[in-house]
Amino acid sequence: MDQGCPMVAFVNLISGKWAIPILYRLIIEDRAVRFGELQRAAAPITQKELTRHLRLFEAQGLVTRAIYSEMPPRVEYAITALGRTLKPTLDSLAEWMREDGAKITRTGPANIEPSIRITG
Repeated sequence: MDQGCPMVAFVNLISGKWAIPILYRLIIEDRAVRFGELQRAAAPITQKELTRHLRLFEAQGLVTRAIYSEMPPRVEYAITALGRTLKPTLDSLAEWMREDGAKITRTGPANIEPSIRITG
């Protein structure tokens, strides 16, 4: 059975502007983190967007959620053992950005010259 490109599957699993920053924060914290603390760390993410990502990660088995019945209510999120397996991959992405991210030209598509010219 053809599984398709594993990178496409990865991007589909960990998609969205905030997915990697949320997961990486939980991985490097390596402890239960309250919702508000996670929201501040991922600012300017909205409450709705953070909740959406966390629920998706919980359903995928990457994050656990613990709800404490106290006043005010406390909800904590933690990375699972499966989620922790993403650490080497995300570490390498972070290292690449530190070393090579500045080399990427941030110009709009109209300013990009083709690297190959075909003449005929």
